[in-house]
Amino acid sequence: MDFDIKSLAFYLIEVEGSGDNAKKQYKPMAVLDETTYEESALKPFLDGELMKITKRKVDRHPKNEQVPTKIGRFMVEPGYDLGSNPNFNQFNRIKQAESLEAFSSAADEIASTYTDTTAVRGGVLIVTRAKLNKYFDEHFVFILKCDFEQKVASITNEQTLIHNVQMAITTKNMKSIQYPFMVEDGMIEEGELKIHQSSHSRYFEDFLKYVEYGESMPEIIKNQVMGMVHQEISETYHDESEEKEKVEQAMEAWATSPKRELQERWSDEQVIEASSSIIEQTPDIELRFKLDHISVKGLLADFGENVHIAKINNRYVVLLEGDYLQFEKNVSPVEMLKPSELTMILERLNKKYSS
Repeated sequence: MDFDIKSLAFYLIEVEGSGDNAKKQYKPMAVLDETTYEESALKPFLDGELMKITKRKVDRHPKNEQVPTKIGRFMVEPGYDLGSNPNFNQFNRIKQAESLEAFSSAADEIASTYTDTTAVRGGVLIVTRAKLNKYFDEHFVFILKCDFEQKVASITNEQTLIHNVQMAITTKNMKSIQYPFMVEDGMIEEGELKIHQSSHSRYFEDFLKYVEYGESMPEIIKNQVMGMVHQEISETYHDESEEKEKVEQAMEAWATSPKRELQERWSDEQVIEASSSIIEQTPDIELRFKLDHISVKGLLADFGENVHIAKINNRYVVLLEGDYLQFEKNVSPVEMLKPSELTMILERLNKKYSS
């Protein structure tokens, strides 16, 4: 099962120079209808790729900001429909194109807009209008970008042996946009698209200026925690005051810092209660922190169950509990340890700091 490509436009993207002085242009190389596509060299090149794009896993709220595949939603002001969004109109013109001329004109608009983006690189841009006959009568739009491969050679014949290919392309690391987004087999979301870009340069996000993306899970969790923090501050300081303002500013600065220290504001019970709603929503949310140079990685649900944090003589102590210990990589003498009773460890720590 795969898509039937009804029309396809093939563009060469050329970039000379760099920065503000870069000269960028697109060259239309071919516009194919269903028949000419079936006979072209592009068919074996793209066979199976559109279905692969459609089946690629994507999370509505990704685990971090840098995931390669995202769901985008066309931004619409309250009281307006999707037709008020310029990006939606660009895609819809391709989707609804009833003639090859109408398709070519709409595809040219995409190529022109994409070439104007700041981070664009040379390569090939392919715009397709395709149909998945098993589920839908309507069409899908796919935009594919293949960067040029460097120093590619192919074996030709026994006389020349090697032939240098100056502008080779491959589907490996191909960037793609699929519209509309297929939530699951047989179900589409007209107001959403799926975007995939394997590199850190956000080519397609720059191109899609009127598309927004769902918050990542870390961002959602941070907002939930800060909501609880602001509620606690309001309950502590009933009236507006300079002290309250300073505490709020300090907590906002803490929340945006890439390395945050323990705030020592809530008890174990308060932390467990605050975590419960987050864990209910996302059971596998991670808990990571460092004790000096020692890294600890677990689940938020482990806190209070298998992970405990305490203080002794103003130094932090992290207690981890579990049914077994497993070592990896380098063998060490620690693996021969016969563990002491916890009470003995605590006595040893007390002696250490009382002497």
